[in-house]
Amino acid sequence: MIILASKHLAVYCNLLFCFLAGFVSAETVTVTVGTDAILKCSYDAKYYGRLSACWGKGTIPNSGCANEVLKTDGTSVISRLSERYLLMGNLGQGDVSLTIRHAEEQDSGVYGCRVEIPGWFNDQKHHVTLKVNAVPPNPLRIEAREVKERTVTIRWSPVFDGGRPITAYRVDIKNKQTPWETKKTTELHDPSLTHVTLVDLSPSKTYNLRVFAINSVGMSETSNVLTITAKEAAPEGPPLDMQLVALSSSSIKVTWKPPRTELRNGVLRGYNINYREYDPVAKQFKRWQYLTVAATREQETVTLVNLKPSTMYGVLIQAKTIAGVGPASNAPLCSTLDEIYATSATSATSTTSATPSTSATSTTSATPSTSATSTTSATPSTSATPSPSTISITFYAATVWEQSTASISGVPPDPPVIELKKVDSNSFSLFWNISSEGDSPITGYFLEYKAVNASWDYTKNAVDFGAHETEATIIEMNPSTYNVRMFAKNSQATSAASNVLTITTGEAGHQKDILITSMMPYTASPLNSPSHHLIGIFVAVGLLVVTGAILTTWQLRRLKQKKGTLSIWLGNGEVRYTDCESLHEL
Repeated sequence: MIILASKHLAVYCNLLFCFLAGFVSAETVTVTVGTDAILKCSYDAKYYGRLSACWGKGTIPNSGCANEVLKTDGTSVISRLSERYLLMGNLGQGDVSLTIRHAEEQDSGVYGCRVEIPGWFNDQKHHVTLKVNAVPPNPLRIEAREVKERTVTIRWSPVFDGGRPITAYRVDIKNKQTPWETKKTTELHDPSLTHVTLVDLSPSKTYNLRVFAINSVGMSETSNVLTITAKEAAPEGPPLDMQLVALSSSSIKVTWKPPRTELRNGVLRGYNINYREYDPVAKQFKRWQYLTVAATREQETVTLVNLKPSTMYGVLIQAKTIAGVGPASNAPLCSTLDEIYATSATSATSTTSATPSTSATSTTSATPSTSATSTTSATPSTSATPSPSTISITFYAATVWEQSTASISGVPPDPPVIELKKVDSNSFSLFWNISSEGDSPITGYFLEYKAVNASWDYTKNAVDFGAHETEATIIEMNPSTYNVRMFAKNSQATSAASNVLTITTGEAGHQKDILITSMMPYTASPLNSPSHHLIGIFVAVGLLVVTGAILTTWQLRRLKQKKGTLSIWLGNGEVRYTDCESLHEL
């Protein structure tokens, strides 16, 4: 009986402790940064009616809530630490679940819910462990701000960083017709970036672009993919395989092929044909004559007619796109044939009596408006300044880099001063400032860059910037060494050029080190080196030869000591021995 009474006493003590401590339950909730966390807690409002409750961060003390974040009187919220702490449930039904809006990593921890039930030691207690995990940043939304012949500027707006600061951006670009495995990737370690300019694009080519944001957790999903087509530019190469052949005393056939495909920079619209007579006595050329033909095929032909007999002519041909005219190709001077007097009268009569027509024969004159095909002859005007009816050269709108020569009454801005911020792989960042805006506020800047061994007048590529921009990040598609300078402009004029920076991008040296490093295990391993295999073979053969020679010499000396001499010769195809013992001695 005493033992039974003691067991009941222990049970009663345990129950009493539970009543004194109150009922406590626990659970774990896991969310990601930026989402809402809901921590469940409720009581039986139908039985108890509306009760006061509180939430605190930390374990529940003997009374109240530690580090209280929210409190309700059962009807409404009477206090809260932040607007992010809400009671979204139905208080009338006893739902006092805590909602934490846009959870952050620092919200992680243990939370306690205490419902104040009337009576001693009746409070309901509930613990919830909240885990808030950081994630990669949200995907970016990118857009093309400016597309030119060789440059494109893309921009994006800041996005949610996933709970960890963004540390870098990754830019991928590829040819539209190729898979993403062929992309060129550039990482930009500047978290403040909202735009970047890519240069050295190929005119008239179509590209795909995408950007990723990176934080310490990982990389975001891809942004939207931009498809951009660089604007056309003037051809960079001359027409090819140009040949001149004299057909008669008054005509020369000219044939050529288009420029190389990668140098056309767009759709070829036509060709400008410039030719002039050479005076060997004065040793100088006469005035240019002009002709324009459409680009129609991969082998172009035009016949120049109404030329002088026995006269040297020089010809230049330029291909053109909608953006401009490319460099000229030329050929050695070509002379028309000597005039044949037996037919000269007839030829002169035919030429004098004929009005300008569009006949396709080689002896009939035609205006330059005639289509230049393999059987078409063309006679341009020979005046110093050809009239519009005989000149069909067309110039299209294009960017003009030269400063205006017209007189300007306003004061231009001072030249900007540009400084290099950093060079990272195939990109570089720079910033600039200006001391004086001139007579009117700055309206913008433009940056020029060129290959270090090129002339500013020969090739000019520009990137435009707004009036309030003072720094930029440039991605080089073809890393090399470049010269960079900048101009400022206002409504009155453009400044003089800034200081010139020489910038080398790319990882040539780093790649070389990587290559050497990757080759080291191969060359250092004796098992993988072909030279070591050869050395092993030569050593083994050498040892066999030396061993054989030693044994043979020792045996010969032994035999000589026994019989005196040893002779070996061939007889009837057999090996014969003299003055020796039996063959087994050998």
